[in-house]
Amino acid sequence: MKDEDLMKIIEERISYCTACDLSKTRTKVVPGEGNIHSPIVFVGEGPGEDEDLSGRPFVGRAGQLFDKILESAGFVRKDLYITNVVKCRPPDNRVPHQDEILACSHFLMAQIAVINPKIIVPLGSTALNFFISGSISEMRGKFFDWKGEIKIFPMFHPSYLLRNQSKAPGSPKALTWDDIRVLKKAYDEIKEK
Repeated sequence: MKDEDLMKIIEERISYCTACDLSKTRTKVVPGEGNIHSPIVFVGEGPGEDEDLSGRPFVGRAGQLFDKILESAGFVRKDLYITNVVKCRPPDNRVPHQDEILACSHFLMAQIAVINPKIIVPLGSTALNFFISGSISEMRGKFFDWKGEIKIFPMFHPSYLLRNQSKAPGSPKALTWDDIRVLKKAYDEIKEK
């Protein structure tokens, strides 16, 4: 079976999932989107209001900033795969509860199995702690071994950057600029192989 067909099956199963209470309040599921052959997968926390309405990840204010971050380093969004830990919006954009993450985790793991990326980029602490435990402030911008040959490269979530507007050296925005350039260099090296 082709990877595209496998991903369609995963997305279909996400669309009718009722494994947790988030399914009761969602407008649309947000499975993820992009190039399923990308060496990099970005993983956020969960859909917000704009994502819940559109069915697409990272399209609200944080998503618009995310696009600018990608573009600043020369990434093209459609060349990457972008998803979230949970596929339905938590009410009032709250952090997903552990039981909701657990109920949804097999979907994310299945997506990762199909894509088989070289690098997973958890955006923010919820996504980071899905993969490895630690502090986003201490772990961002560094590579960590995960399963098989996959590396984890944590970055700040764009919504955190919206709340921390400073671009001064050492600020979250300045650090994100450094991180996205490191990630692009790694991406380019992977693509050259």
